[in-house]
Amino acid sequence: MAQRYLRVQNQEGQIYYGLLQPSLNVEVLDAPPWLHGQPTDLILEPNNYQILAPCAPSKIVAVGKNYADHAAEMGTSVPAEPLLFLKPPTSIIASETEIKYPRQSQRVDYEGELAVVIGSSTCDCTPELAQTKIWGYTIANDVTARDLQKQDGQWTRAKGFDTFCPLGPWVVRELNPGAKLQTFLNDDPNPVQSACIDQMVFPPDFLVSYISQVMTLLPGDVVLTGTPFGVGALHLGDRVRVEIEGIGRLENTVVAR
Repeated sequence: MAQRYLRVQNQEGQIYYGLLQPSLNVEVLDAPPWLHGQPTDLILEPNNYQILAPCAPSKIVAVGKNYADHAAEMGTSVPAEPLLFLKPPTSIIASETEIKYPRQSQRVDYEGELAVVIGSSTCDCTPELAQTKIWGYTIANDVTARDLQKQDGQWTRAKGFDTFCPLGPWVVRELNPGAKLQTFLNDDPNPVQSACIDQMVFPPDFLVSYISQVMTLLPGDVVLTGTPFGVGALHLGDRVRVEIEGIGRLENTVVAR
């Protein structure tokens, strides 16, 4: 199993980056791993920590319509260039926490995605160099108030509510290019989304390069790479789970705000 880097909070409220051991103990690092954090002598046992979102980015840069079949289900063609938007850091929540359904919306959708974590400052880089700037990979759910997205004509409100970016549960360094992404609702064993990540129109290295020509990406920043076909509505009480082979599962429950 790939090494799993995560961010945790102990019972005293202190936040650490660490490495998850097979025993579920966490070996604490002295800094975020993408800032060359090294192991310390501190070990947290499973009953003494809570898993947080695996990073605290300055920004989340997301990409729309990056799978052809999803663009088709949205009634549009694939963009000629990556379609970028931002989600605020305040939208991030951890796995096993609650997505809060906003009062302003009558239609909130799940969107399972691969997320990329940036390892070092990235500006105006080529796709070849961008690959070296990608520190690792995690899972995201780009929760979207679909009715507000259509109503507003731009996506800030629809994508930006608090709790609208579940992220985690941890980061892995390497990922099979053909890894399968699947989204599940409640106890249904049949996925509502299922695709291989190599079906993206624009792959992660291209996305990072493209974004870096617009804005500087900083260590710990997150890029959401788009969702495949099969987006759909969430309802109060639903449990939504996004799984990516080689990473794990991100699971959240929907509650009223």
